[in-house]
Amino acid sequence: MAKEVPSYRSIALDIAKRIMNQEFPIGTKISGRTLLASQYSVSPETIRKAISILKDTNVVTVSQGKEITVSSSEQAQHLIEHNKEMSSAYSLRQALEVLIEKKEKNDRQFHTIVTEIMRYSDRLKNLAPYNPVEVIIPPNSFVVGKPLQAIRLWHNTSATVVAIRRGTEIIISPGPYAVLQKEDRIVVVGPENVLQNVTDFISTSNN
Repeated sequence: MAKEVPSYRSIALDIAKRIMNQEFPIGTKISGRTLLASQYSVSPETIRKAISILKDTNVVTVSQGKEITVSSSEQAQHLIEHNKEMSSAYSLRQALEVLIEKKEKNDRQFHTIVTEIMRYSDRLKNLAPYNPVEVIIPPNSFVVGKPLQAIRLWHNTSATVVAIRRGTEIIISPGPYAVLQKEDRIVVVGPENVLQNVTDFISTSNN
């Protein structure tokens, strides 16, 4: 959902653009608040807030008699550019929040699936007391490019692979011929020290 810009800020940016376009040259006396309110169809209070932004950013000056004078087109440009940067940063933050939310949702679904697989699989039902753990395969691990049966993971660590996470792909209950790739996340179950055992085992370099 896009961030809604307050009307007074939109008006301030519009006036700044009009200043940049020389509609209001430097030194011009801008119409009083009542007339501006009529032009933008908003209340005088909204105009007051808009002019306050322009004053605080040195785009205009306001005399004690409330006379509004254009003072800088450069500051008007700076205000517009700053607004674009803020909008871009907000959009990026929104996109990141969406990605994090999707990842958390995928993680929850993934662990639910793994739990169900363990409940109903004859091959894994005796391992139900153990919680699954994830281990990332390092790029230089000796297991990269090898099928599961070749690395003899269970014999060396007492761990059973119940799934492989590869990017957005999930391989449930992979067979012995499943080939491991760098940065795969293998999901294993086993004894209490299975995480440390598997981490140590696959950390062995290929060099």
